[in-house]
Amino acid sequence: MQVEDEDGKGTALDPKLLELLVCPLTKGSLRWDAEKSELISKSAKLAYPVRDGIPIMLPSEARPLD
Repeated sequence: MQVEDEDGKGTALDPKLLELLVCPLTKGSLRWDAEKSELISKSAKLAYPVRDGIPIMLPSEARPLD
């Protein structure tokens, strides 16, 4: 679920949703990257995509971080 940011572009993730979501591999917290529309798991070194406001929390869909 996305909410509009201050520019009205719809690029901000609902803070309540972010509080509930965890990395499916490590159960660690996630950080929202609005520029890339991804949820970042530092502990798993993965970036989970958010498509049309829906977080795709599948490790097979995640992008590895350097």
